[in-house]
Amino acid sequence: MLRALTGALRLPRPWRPLQTRSCASDGAAGDPEIQVRVLAGPDQGITEILMNRPSARNALGNVLVSELLEALARLREDQQVRVLLFRSGVKGVFCAGADLKEREQMSEAEVGIFVQRLRGLMNEIAAFPAPTIAAMDGFALGGGLELALACDLRVAASSAVMGLIETTRGLLPGAGVALAKELIFTGRRLSGAQAQALGLVNHTVPQNEEGNAAYHRARALAQEILPQAPIAVRLGKVAIDRGMDVDIASGMAIEGICYAQNIPTQDRLEGMAAFREKRPPRFVGK
Repeated sequence: MLRALTGALRLPRPWRPLQTRSCASDGAAGDPEIQVRVLAGPDQGITEILMNRPSARNALGNVLVSELLEALARLREDQQVRVLLFRSGVKGVFCAGADLKEREQMSEAEVGIFVQRLRGLMNEIAAFPAPTIAAMDGFALGGGLELALACDLRVAASSAVMGLIETTRGLLPGAGVALAKELIFTGRRLSGAQAQALGLVNHTVPQNEEGNAAYHRARALAQEILPQAPIAVRLGKVAIDRGMDVDIASGMAIEGICYAQNIPTQDRLEGMAAFREKRPPRFVGK
């Protein structure tokens, strides 16, 4: 058991430079439907994935799903990504869920393949090595809410509307983590405040005139993560995610393996030295 766990819990691979996509979309056919932004200055370490498909309210179609999967595959290799933030470039919406108009044109076999790819997307987000945050400044319905639930942390504006509404369309939620059966059975929509009361989101903020209040709060949350030791943060995420679904003895074993991998890091020694010298630590991710 411990040998299997040790093999599964590996430190992230060495950093390799990332060539980011920085092409904004205006919704025209053929334009990229996402934009990857690497922030600089005091936000260095934060990377954003901006969903920008205004013609379909960021609905998850084949192109958008493909671009998200491609971006995640590249970003997971970059150790400079300390926090990954998902946001929308379409005012009033985070993600409207699966693209049902596109799905109407698919055969049953094609629908099955697409649902598998959508499930794979949610798994890739959930398994991303660095902390992930969803900034929900508008509608997050069906697969859009599932995408947010696959993130580690969620921030919603008061104007956000959330729901697993698949049953109202004769469908079933096909990806993401389990939510309360009541929400699935009823297809009920929740406001940002209601979602926080149920524990679906970490923070709710009043919406502003620009329609991006959740994004600003999510960015502030990301800034709180940046000063922390990045390897310890990533290993902490592994310990929590892997330990949630096993018995307590296995969970403690996973925690011990993660702790052992952190011991030889430069950052651990820097943290101890900073404590001893009564100064802020300077973590480098090694």
